[in-house]
Amino acid sequence: MEIYKAKQALRKDMAAKKSAFTATELLDRSALILRRLEESPLFQAAEQVALYHALPGEVQTAAFIERWHQQKRLFLPLVVGDDLRLLRYTGPASLQKGAFGIWEPKPDGEEAEAGEIDLIIVPGVAFDAQCHRLGRGRGFYDRLLSSLHAPKIGICFDFQLVSSVPVESFDHPMDHVVTETKAY
Repeated sequence: MEIYKAKQALRKDMAAKKSAFTATELLDRSALILRRLEESPLFQAAEQVALYHALPGEVQTAAFIERWHQQKRLFLPLVVGDDLRLLRYTGPASLQKGAFGIWEPKPDGEEAEAGEIDLIIVPGVAFDAQCHRLGRGRGFYDRLLSSLHAPKIGICFDFQLVSSVPVESFDHPMDHVVTETKAY
């Protein structure tokens, strides 16, 4: 119960920190993060990349997706019950508004095969220097990550880095974390 309370308190703290920034400021910071991600050898080598369409307040990925979808095979999550399926992004027409108001692939798209993903880019509420991740609390990504064996890069704003993220046995750490100014 203590870990649950610590996670909830950290989520509340991060929401307050995010509210100090305008959407434009977060978009500008997102561009810096994604430029740093593009320079990563893992991203450069990956041919099939799983990533996400962002909620407000997350690292904004829409322009990044558009820039890269013709050079790499990109897969985006589709919420199905309590799980995420990764479906191929082939352009704006392949998307629909889905769960939580997130743009996600239409369910009839091409699904990633097990072992097909070379790299997964993961959002989070907070991260620490040990690459632990705090999500939104529903476990979608932890369930997905338990089935993938590709390197995992968490992306976040500098203010989302904390000294320690409370973790439980089912929480999956990232292999790397990238912000506007740092890469772990």
